[in-house]
Amino acid sequence: MSLNQPNNKIRSFWLDRPTLVTGATGLVGGWLVRRLLNAGADLVCLVRDWVPQSELVRGRLIEQVKVVRGDVRDQDLMERTLGEYEVDTVIHLAAQTIVGIANRNPLSTFESNIGGTWSLLEACRRSPTVKQIVVASSDKAYGEHENLPYREDAPLAGKHPYDVSKSCADLIAQSYATTFDLPVAITRCGNFYGGGDLNWNRIVPGTIRSVLRGQRPIIRSDGQYIRDYFYAEDGAAVNMIVAEHLASNPQLGGEAFNFSNEIQVTVLELVQKLISLMKSDLQPDIRGEATNEIRHQYLSAAKAREVLGWKALFTLDEGLRRTVDWYRAFFAPSA
Repeated sequence: MSLNQPNNKIRSFWLDRPTLVTGATGLVGGWLVRRLLNAGADLVCLVRDWVPQSELVRGRLIEQVKVVRGDVRDQDLMERTLGEYEVDTVIHLAAQTIVGIANRNPLSTFESNIGGTWSLLEACRRSPTVKQIVVASSDKAYGEHENLPYREDAPLAGKHPYDVSKSCADLIAQSYATTFDLPVAITRCGNFYGGGDLNWNRIVPGTIRSVLRGQRPIIRSDGQYIRDYFYAEDGAAVNMIVAEHLASNPQLGGEAFNFSNEIQVTVLELVQKLISLMKSDLQPDIRGEATNEIRHQYLSAAKAREVLGWKALFTLDEGLRRTVDWYRAFFAPSA
């Protein structure tokens, strides 16, 4: 059985299940939609901006789902969508995800990431059909800690705009679970990478595009920032896993789970892996310009392993190989 094909137990859970995905044009969203369609879900996708190069559109997945055009901050729209499509399960991925944009435009990031989360959760609270909600948080919600790796009981203490937006959204999700008994659980993952990421200022797609064009890849930082890189197809899978467990064990409401390959990789090491994988001799252009970013982050996934029986589908090297292949195809000239 392919890693991307659901087994019979998973398919029986998702088969014909009315499911809303926000952020369907994003990196993880595209892979999640593909995975849910493979499992037979009855999908509704919230789409704000039309992104023809997204995996949702480019992969023709959009032809197999119901599309609601609008903004997750529009609570009335969310209530109408949940009610008219009798949505059972909600997976909330919609967010402004770029740290640099958050530093330049904090208000739009706060509105999308915080306001969008409370609008959706309030709509869910008012919608009697909704039985499971998964909110995608981030390792950035923890802020900067001396004691690593992050575990789920660590304080959420973001200080810079993006980190604060994820801390707040995470706490709001917990408050709806605790105060209103809303069936919501939270996923916290590291830096996503994978085919379909069209944010070229991110290190993985930016590096691959540069190498394919014969240009030196740019590293905005000094290259020594340590991150927890997590493959997007694994990111898609974990949101489904949490929803499945939440359905069978409502006591998981309000719980958060870290997901990680539990390795520490510097930005420079990651870029060098990609250059080697692409058989290039280009040297990175290290600019040392990054500001307002956490220096060292990585997650413990012990809770997910113990409570959910989870393990990653892909290693870092496997994920990078698949990612390079995706972008080679993406940039290949049309026949």
